[in-house]
Amino acid sequence: QVQLVESGGGLVQPGGSLRLSCAASGSIFGIYAMGWYRQAPGKQRELVAAISSGGSTNYPDSVTGRFTISRDNAKNTVYLQMNSLKPEDTAVYYCHLHGLLLGDYWGQGTQVTVSS
Repeated sequence: QVQLVESGGGLVQPGGSLRLSCAASGSIFGIYAMGWYRQAPGKQRELVAAISSGGSTNYPDSVTGRFTISRDNAKNTVYLQMNSLKPEDTAVYYCHLHGLLLGDYWGQGTQVTVSS
């Protein structure tokens, strides 16, 4: 089993920044990708950023240039640096881990609210 624990959410004004962290623990082995998704009220969960085991990254157009995902393999931790935040970024952000041998795991979610 793998556990994902997120931290770093909160309330921020438009134009501000936040950094989310997600620490993975448990039986972690093999190659795995990590990522961040978000879900706003009444909307489907959507990909925000993903990073492969080799460090390749993927972002949707809505966050490109504003969000940066990174990972520390030694700590089994992934980060999401969010800059120039907008009210439409308000959502619950979920950490995700996918490994061919591990399967899929989700964190409990952390609330990000962008409001003045």
